[in-house]
Amino acid sequence: MRDFTLDIYRELLETLQAKGYTLLSYADYCQGKRPGKFVIMRHDVDAKPENSLQTAQIEKSIGAKASYYFRTPESGCYKNSKLNLPDVIRGIVHLGHEIGYHYEDMSLCNGDIDKAWSHFRTWLEYFRRYYAVVTVCMHGAPTSRWDSKALWQTYDYKTLGLIGEPYIDTDFLFWRNDCSGGVLYLTDTGRCWDGYQISVRDKIPQYQDEWTAKGLTWHTTPQLIEAIHNDRLPAHVMLTTHPQRWTNNTTEWYKEIVLQNAKNCIKRMIVTK
Repeated sequence: MRDFTLDIYRELLETLQAKGYTLLSYADYCQGKRPGKFVIMRHDVDAKPENSLQTAQIEKSIGAKASYYFRTPESGCYKNSKLNLPDVIRGIVHLGHEIGYHYEDMSLCNGDIDKAWSHFRTWLEYFRRYYAVVTVCMHGAPTSRWDSKALWQTYDYKTLGLIGEPYIDTDFLFWRNDCSGGVLYLTDTGRCWDGYQISVRDKIPQYQDEWTAKGLTWHTTPQLIEAIHNDRLPAHVMLTTHPQRWTNNTTEWYKEIVLQNAKNCIKRMIVTK
């Protein structure tokens, strides 16, 4: 089976459920829903929002909940979308999932922090037209010099009724020997599960060396599924995917792999500067 198809995505989720994991949204986690074994299902909708409807439908069909974070339409990332963005958002909300703002305001405002704060509030209200947004998540914007989390050095998103930001409010504890500490972070950035090596911002650098030393890294989805079968996955995980990468359409699958390989070359140059 090819990796990064919707079929293997379903297999991944069903394997997690078979091993007793509850698949929940980030808002669920922030509101204290933390069963013995859980996976926070986070999706960064960086492009092709119509793909997110497909992953959302799979999740709905197996009783899973997830969080979908959308960028601003003004960024141009959705200009080639086959579907209208509000229709996609409404569809995902109808399926019972959370949506939030995938903010990159410092990048879009060229580091002007006051302008970025105003921009953030404007677009937060835009997304709140469709859903009562309570969590937001930074977009890494690897080619930008600006880290949008810097906005929170001056302003406080919690004054806007927000309860969580994954890079700030997730309990990434120092791991104990039995791996029963905090939340392990897994992301498909780079179109693999160990792309942290070339990721600019989509990573948890203060804990990655420890996770790697404990063997908690996998390259492919089949390897990750095998680890779940063999009880090697810790009890608490945040699983971040970019739905534009996951498709059963052969043409789109090959286009994505070519595009991602080019992106990885650029990110590798940025990281190794």
